[in-house]
Amino acid sequence: MNQTHISELKEQLSRPNKIVIVPHKNPDGDAIGSSLGLWSYLSDMGHDVHVIAPNDYPKFLKWIPGNENVIIYEHKRSEADALIEAADLIFTLDFNALSRTGDMENKLKSVDTPMVLIDHHRQPEDYARFVYSDPDMCSTSEMVYHFMKKMNALNKLTTQIATCLYVGIMTDTGSFRFASTTSTTHRVVADLIDHGAKNSDIHSLVYDNQSYNRLQLLGRALNNLKVLPELHTAYIVLSQNDLNQFDFKKGDTEGVVNYALSVEGVNLALIFIEHKQEDIVKISLRSKGGFDVNSFAREHFNGGGHINAAGGRSTLNLHQTIEKFIAILPDYKQDLES
Repeated sequence: MNQTHISELKEQLSRPNKIVIVPHKNPDGDAIGSSLGLWSYLSDMGHDVHVIAPNDYPKFLKWIPGNENVIIYEHKRSEADALIEAADLIFTLDFNALSRTGDMENKLKSVDTPMVLIDHHRQPEDYARFVYSDPDMCSTSEMVYHFMKKMNALNKLTTQIATCLYVGIMTDTGSFRFASTTSTTHRVVADLIDHGAKNSDIHSLVYDNQSYNRLQLLGRALNNLKVLPELHTAYIVLSQNDLNQFDFKKGDTEGVVNYALSVEGVNLALIFIEHKQEDIVKISLRSKGGFDVNSFAREHFNGGGHINAAGGRSTLNLHQTIEKFIAILPDYKQDLES
């Protein structure tokens, strides 16, 4: 974000605004943490702020401070549309293309309201007036912290804001183990803890409240794990029947793909999840080292993300999607070995 845009935003935020904050569809810990952290900061400044999520999100994120104020677009479309139309400023967090907002896309494209993009995914689309994009940053939540710094507002950091941002940083870094976790990340986290974020409690609330069915689904996923040692690849398949058998809820497959990546000698891991109601197969991809799953997902599975973490989808059936993946994988044999 250049200095001119920083100055313009400071000027606009110096007076009361009607503001809408939008995370991506199927919001994760970083999307909700960054959105509620920004909501708390802007609300404390006296702005009229609303977080509008395209759809619902996992139960293990619903304890985050401010959660009760989130409007779910799929449940309250008329109310949300009115807020979007009345907004003076719209912040879009943790995504770089309006298509990532699902059914909200058309409404967001229909308004002339200035938008602020804060995001760490690669190749952002050109829809926002103010762009803060940094694909080397570990999370959008860390970027919200730096955004507050750009606004000379770190003196407004509260326990509530610190807690929200800690959730986003913790979840998007895999509890600080991914390569995107930098020394700066740790300094930011230290400051959040100094401002009241209770790291042990937050970790427990996110990761230690799993349902019996979720653990049973994890067991099925691990039982379905396939390893291709000659291609340094592992993948997991979950069918709609698997999801139904264990009463699948949003978030139940969060992080499961990382078990495949933890196999010795594996540099590429995927999970394929069948969703028959949507008639798609959702795909999560993870990698080690320099294998670029962002490019892989963009080229083959209508997706994208980061170098070592990306998502995609397929409109083929589950069997055909796996066949396609197996067929193209040998083309990447040399890259997967390095």
